[in-house]
This record gives sequence, structure tokens and C-alpha cells, in this order.
Amino acid sequence: MQKRTLGDNLEVSAIGYGAMGLSHGYGPQTDKQQATSLIRAAVERGVTFFDTAQIYGAENEEIVGEALEPFRYGVVIATKFGFDLEAPAGQQVLNSRPENIRKVTEGSLRRLRVEAIDLYYQHRVDPDVPIEEVAGTVKELIREGKVKHFGLSEASAQTIRRAHAVQLVTAVQSEYSLWWREPEEEILPTCEELGIGFVPFSPLGKGFLTGSIDENTEFDSTDMRGTTFPRFTPENRKANRAVVDLLTRIAAQKRATPAQIALAWLLARKPWIVPIPGTTKLHRLEENLGAASVELTPDDLREIEAAAAKITVRGDRYPAHLQQRVGR
Repeated sequence: MQKRTLGDNLEVSAIGYGAMGLSHGYGPQTDKQQATSLIRAAVERGVTFFDTAQIYGAENEEIVGEALEPFRYGVVIATKFGFDLEAPAGQQVLNSRPENIRKVTEGSLRRLRVEAIDLYYQHRVDPDVPIEEVAGTVKELIREGKVKHFGLSEASAQTIRRAHAVQLVTAVQSEYSLWWREPEEEILPTCEELGIGFVPFSPLGKGFLTGSIDENTEFDSTDMRGTTFPRFTPENRKANRAVVDLLTRIAAQKRATPAQIALAWLLARKPWIVPIPGTTKLHRLEENLGAASVELTPDDLREIEAAAAKITVRGDRYPAHLQQRVGR
């Protein structure tokens, strides 16, 4: 597996692994033994970058921590803070007050079975806490040896700059793929200017860009794609197949899969971009990692760009209450 560098010196595999779907968001929780085997299979195949978060549930960090404990010094584990973990079940309440950051950090260290968190993101910007206070708190945690690198998730360019002035930001994480390109407007230029790495989550469009989802797909009652995201209504899925058709056409030319082209496209954008696709299946893991070997030429990229420019993606990414928490 090729390596890439986030920020000044955080070296990770060119493709990471996002663990959210093992226990949160996309259907029933994966069996713990199966999840552990999958994470260790990723390590065996060269993945050194793993992403989790406190809000995915204690079990998510616990699974990642237990699975990676034998490989601790050969991998990078990222997790995220920024929510009140004692909020009533089903509620996600923002809380990046310094005292809460310190409190929840101890829990993550315990669940991940580490002495220091490699990369610690603020999961969502808290409008009630100045970002300078958040960055300052993480800076103290870094001095204390409990955190190694600081990151931000779904933050605005202005917030990134303000945080970076207090504590160097190693990586910014936001959704980015061929069907959600908003980061190109301000976030990617800001990252390039400041020397910050960029980590796209949902690089396969929450599974849509694999080609395995169409307007007839039925989602589990616990799968947010069927209940939460406007882009996944049956009519929008039908309209958005044009993006998959584009990927499928390029994939046929490159003897690859649509998912591999979607990931290869991200890798070709900038050398400091590291996507973190998630999956619960070994064959999908191997397919995703195969994208690192797919080379898209300048002509390929121009062809994709020209075709994509003619496609209008239908449906909002988030419902209004979730959209209010991004880009702050």
C-alpha cells in the first residue's frame, strides 16, 4: 500500500478505513468477531489509518481499539470529540467546552487502549465555544501526551484558519466525492495553503457510487439512507444514476469497478488527500484498496470532468437540522 502524509508529518496509508458503519448509521451492528477480523484484514493488506468517533457509540471505539491493539505501533487511529455523551438516547447535543473535551478524552483513551490519540478531530464546530478555546484545549492535551495531532471535521475555511493559528491542524475531514464537490470551493484551497491534509469521508457517496444501489433498493429500518438523507429518496436515486453510469463507463476502460474509479479520482486530486471508505464486507474492502493501483491519466481526468459537468446531482446531502451543523 502506498503512503501519504497528512499535515507536516503524519504518514498514513493512501486509503484508510472508516469504522462508523460497523455499529452506526447503515443498518444492524456488525458482529464483533466479524468486525475485528475485518479490521485486522485491513491491516494485513497495508491499511494503517483507521477512523472512529465517540458519537458512533462506545462499542465502535472499543472494537477498533481491541482489533488494533496487537498492531498499535504500526497504525494511526483517529477519533472525534464534540458531543455530550450523556445526552438522552437518540439526541446529539454539541458540547466542545474544554471541561467536556477533557472528560470524553479519557473515555476514548480507555476504549481505544492507547496512551495517546493519534489524530483527534472536533467532530462538529460548536457555535457556543470559540474555536480558539477548542484548539487551545487540544494543544494542552498534546503537551500532556494524550493527543498527537489535531483535526477538524466539516469546518469552514475561516474556522480552520482560526484554529490553525492556535494549534496546527493536521487534517480536515469532510464529505467529498464525485457527487459532493463543495470542498473544492474553499476547503481544499485553504488546506493546500496551510499544509493541512484532507480526509474525505463517504468517498463512495454512502455506497451509492459503487453501483449497488438503485431506486428499488430497500434499506433496513436502522439505515439512515432510507430515513434521513434527501439524496436517497427513490426518485433522486433514479436521477443520480447518471453519476454511476459515468463511473461505470470509465471503469470498463480501466478494467476496474465504479467504486475503484471513484476512489482513484479522489487520490488523483491531490497527494495529501486520503479517503476513508467504510465497509462490513471483506470483498468490498479488497475492492476499495485496489483503487490505489488504478492510475487515471490526465486524459481520463479530463473525460471525467467534462462528463460530470453535464450532470446535475439531485437531492440535498443532509436534512436541514443536520445541514446547520456543517460549514461553521
